[in-house]
Amino acid sequence: MAPKADIKVATSLYGPDDQLGALNLMTPATQADILGRADASRVYDLSIDYFVGMPSFQAAGDPAYQIFMSHTPAGTPIDDLNGVGQEVNQRVCYSGDVIFMYTHTGTHIDALNHFGVDGKIYNGFTADEHLGSRHWTRGGAEQIPPIVARGVMLDIAALKDVPCLPDSYSITVEDCQQALKQHNLSLQAGDIALVRTGRMGYWPDGSKVLGAPPGLSLDAARWLTAQDIIAVAADQECVEVGPSEHEDNWLPGHCHFLAEAGVPMIELVNLEELARDGVHEFCLVAAPIRLRGATGAPLRPLAMALRH
Repeated sequence: MAPKADIKVATSLYGPDDQLGALNLMTPATQADILGRADASRVYDLSIDYFVGMPSFQAAGDPAYQIFMSHTPAGTPIDDLNGVGQEVNQRVCYSGDVIFMYTHTGTHIDALNHFGVDGKIYNGFTADEHLGSRHWTRGGAEQIPPIVARGVMLDIAALKDVPCLPDSYSITVEDCQQALKQHNLSLQAGDIALVRTGRMGYWPDGSKVLGAPPGLSLDAARWLTAQDIIAVAADQECVEVGPSEHEDNWLPGHCHFLAEAGVPMIELVNLEELARDGVHEFCLVAAPIRLRGATGAPLRPLAMALRH
């Protein structure tokens, strides 16, 4: 096993109640700049669709995605729950449904309250003071603003000349640097780093998409945050390598990105079309559902290549 992860909760440089973390580096000026360079003639949808039976974290005891009808055209005239009568309800074809799922299902973003260390999350907010009976009162998904930033894809699978990295492959700092160099790119302050392992090429086969993920080593995670990125993303379920290489922490990458660096994590993004078309630098636009206090929320990231 590797040495202990030695992760500490960061105190924000942006004030005692800061809940944005690295997203503070995103400004109206940076958003306007990248949008002005975007080629909207081709928009890449980096999300996956939600459906019953989709891969999810059921093994951890979390509920699988479910959808069921709460109102149907045939049932509404019988129930008459709206009180307008059978004749009207037979004329108006009314449908409605209910969704039930773990907030970290499918393409989603991890909020800063998702992981912490020793009872504290980013900026020193504590479970004793800031966790109610329903949710955290700090660092929730509703704090994440609409994201508009430069996205840079680090295609590690292509670097290794494989469709998908082997199970539990630990991506190194050198891998990240070589992937950038291969396309004459560098990370800049305010960027979002998107790591391709190739796993989305197997979607939706849960036996190949989930479990023993290839992903970032803790050293690579720390190198990325040292470049002042505002978010990190990957085409697998936890961004970091699994199982953990550190005996004192089962998800050290999560603790580093979220609690130590204040960098939100985006998981299960589909990077296959970008890789196919050779688009490694782009404008990324994404916004989560504003679930107050939630540790994560569904996200629909959209990418547009840049004009040069």
